[in-house]
Amino acid sequence: MKPYLHCVKYYECDRMGITHHSNYVRFMEEARIDWMDQLGYGFERMEAEGVVSPVLSVALQYKHPTTFKDVISIVVKVEKISNLKISFAYTMTVDDQVVCTAQSTHCFLENNRPVSLQTRFPEFYQLLIND
Repeated sequence: MKPYLHCVKYYECDRMGITHHSNYVRFMEEARIDWMDQLGYGFERMEAEGVVSPVLSVALQYKHPTTFKDVISIVVKVEKISNLKISFAYTMTVDDQVVCTAQSTHCFLENNRPVSLQTRFPEFYQLLIND
């Protein structure tokens, strides 16, 4: 899988010229969407089939600040997966320096009820466990 690249925008920086910490959660979502698209199973497909994947938790560890025009390379990996939940690990780098590591956990719902990913989308589940 190719890393997702995000170029820091001016409006994403605070008065000190540093990327505001809250933007990293958005970068994670952008990277996760791109990663799923690369797998051939994007959010549009899941949602068209009636399944949504809300966030259960997010954790970030900031290592080094980024600034306007920095290009952040974001690698997404499956950290843990079960029938009902998936956890992703994110490594964000600029010029090979780790700037942030993060994790997010999601569940899968159909009609507001938990759904087994392995049962509902077996091909997608296989892609995820083989990542």
